[in-house]
Amino acid sequence: MSELSKTSEVSKKSETSKKPETSKKSVPPETSTPELKQITPPQQELLADSLNKNEPAFDSGRFLKSLTRLPGIYQMINQGGEIIYIGKAKNLKNRVSSYFQKQDHPPKTRVMVSQISDIQIIVTDSENEALILENQLIKKYRPRYNVVFRDDKSYPYIFLSDETYPRLTIHRGRHKSKGDYFGPFTGSTAARYSISLMQRLFRIRQCENSVFKHRSRPCLQYQINRCSGSCVNKISEQDYISDVQLVRLFYQGKNESVIETLNQRMLGASAALDYEQAARLRDQIVQLRRVLEQQIVRGSDTDTDIVAVGISEKIAAVFVLHIRNGLVQGNRNFYPKVPGGTNEQELLESFIGHFYTASQNELPAEIVVNHQLSEEKELATLLSEVRQSKVRVIHRVKTSRAAWLKMANKNLKELISSKLASQNHTQKRMQSLMNELGLDKLPERMECFDISHFQGEQTVASCVVFEGGAAKKSDYRRFNITGVIEGDDYAAIEQAVRRRFQRLVKEDARLPDLLIIDGGKGQLHQAQKVLESLCLQQVTLISVAKGSDRKVGMEQIFFPSEAVARRLEEDSPGLHLIQAIRDEAHRFAITGHRGKRDKVRKTSVLEGIPGVGAKRRRAIIQHFGGLQEIKRAGVNDLKQVEGISQNLAQLIYDHLH
Repeated sequence: MSELSKTSEVSKKSETSKKPETSKKSVPPETSTPELKQITPPQQELLADSLNKNEPAFDSGRFLKSLTRLPGIYQMINQGGEIIYIGKAKNLKNRVSSYFQKQDHPPKTRVMVSQISDIQIIVTDSENEALILENQLIKKYRPRYNVVFRDDKSYPYIFLSDETYPRLTIHRGRHKSKGDYFGPFTGSTAARYSISLMQRLFRIRQCENSVFKHRSRPCLQYQINRCSGSCVNKISEQDYISDVQLVRLFYQGKNESVIETLNQRMLGASAALDYEQAARLRDQIVQLRRVLEQQIVRGSDTDTDIVAVGISEKIAAVFVLHIRNGLVQGNRNFYPKVPGGTNEQELLESFIGHFYTASQNELPAEIVVNHQLSEEKELATLLSEVRQSKVRVIHRVKTSRAAWLKMANKNLKELISSKLASQNHTQKRMQSLMNELGLDKLPERMECFDISHFQGEQTVASCVVFEGGAAKKSDYRRFNITGVIEGDDYAAIEQAVRRRFQRLVKEDARLPDLLIIDGGKGQLHQAQKVLESLCLQQVTLISVAKGSDRKVGMEQIFFPSEAVARRLEEDSPGLHLIQAIRDEAHRFAITGHRGKRDKVRKTSVLEGIPGVGAKRRRAIIQHFGGLQEIKRAGVNDLKQVEGISQNLAQLIYDHLH
């Protein structure tokens, strides 16, 4: 057994005994987790002494020979005494050995292993303890090869006190006071919005008890219809408790019960000729329906978190969608610092381990992820121990969970796009593109053409314009292609490019420095004929085609004067710019094609939908009150109409959108 392993075992036997023996090369970090059994760290000077003696490189064979198979933490240290990586393992020997025995590591791991001068271990009683300790040490030392997240604050809750006239307020910290706690919310902004909504809908008080008990006249909140004035008996105790019960049902996700109760009250007020009260209740119902429409389709009552991660151009983003009582409660965004070569699976595993061990009280019963993890079951077992009840980690989902995951992925793409746009990558991309394509000058203005159709039907060509590396949407153009054989992309490109450049020449407008055609040699040849016929040799022309596997990053770039396509490096900023322009042209083309196709086929909003006749159309209009509200409705809202099934509601929603 190695000296380090002996050290760990000695420390586990007695934390109060004398300092155990340690290797002179050992430099384990100090930790602040007395609840975990760990080795006593030696002084950093010992490492410096060993380096001054010019000791040989790290002997992995000798170290692994006697390494324990117990669970614990391993810390990799370079020659400067810096901790470069911290990891956990349920079997330390198997995990650490994999770094030196396997030959198929990614470049990041190979570089990290080459820098190892020493490895320190901390033996723990369980893998769960190792997971918690790993995240504590990562936050403390921030190793360069670990995914590093910022510390998380505690979540806010909505607190409904248990009093004669309950008070609704935001609460953080331990749940010591008697009453109901709803949440957690993803931030104070979401919690404050929720409080404001409850004030508008149900007029529940927010004031402190010291203020409430000593009021002699209503406050400003009452004057602006944000409070019912319970402090001065402007509402009976019974009516106030009825409103409180509606708030409770709302936060429990029983929204249909709330709406049904309000409907009954409205009908009762109308029957009693109290039209002012009926109108107020009607407005409450409309407001509540609009709030619920912002939620995604209601699923089960299981508390669920949807975690989507992505990495693009060295930008890593994490989007977490919180589902409580079957409704979307809110979301949180993270931009972790990741070392080069990190993949999505590694980022996802690191995030879940960090996020949910740092926020133990907020662990949901279910975590849906957008990538399959190699150790899903093991991770679920660890989180179940932390939560002290079962936690599922899944990536294959259906119905409402699939809808939530789709929504999370969509938001993730927006996060990454906005992050990339906010950073100053534009000039770097353009400079890289100029150098790698051998252009004479910086391509300040670029245009890209693409074709979209469905089996030759309603063919549309798009032209998108980028100036200074950014989209200039005011110069975008679409062309309805006519007079060509259906499905002939070559003729469609020729017609679109000719119409575009004939107009530019006629109006003496600015020409692009670089013209990009989405396609291969055939499309490139058609565009070249147009430029030559108009004597526009000053415009540089290329086409971009996907590789044999149609894999992103394997694009082929064709020049008119070159028989063989060029390939740019996958991480080339210039290639990223070409991809962005090409994808935007594709989006603009397919959007135009779909709009044109739908316009031809559609006669009215609801007519033409199979299964929706005159009777059902009338029921839908009566339920929502008008076309605008119908378009705002989700699948779950449409299903509430009498005679509309789940499948028919989905069909109506798809048709409207």
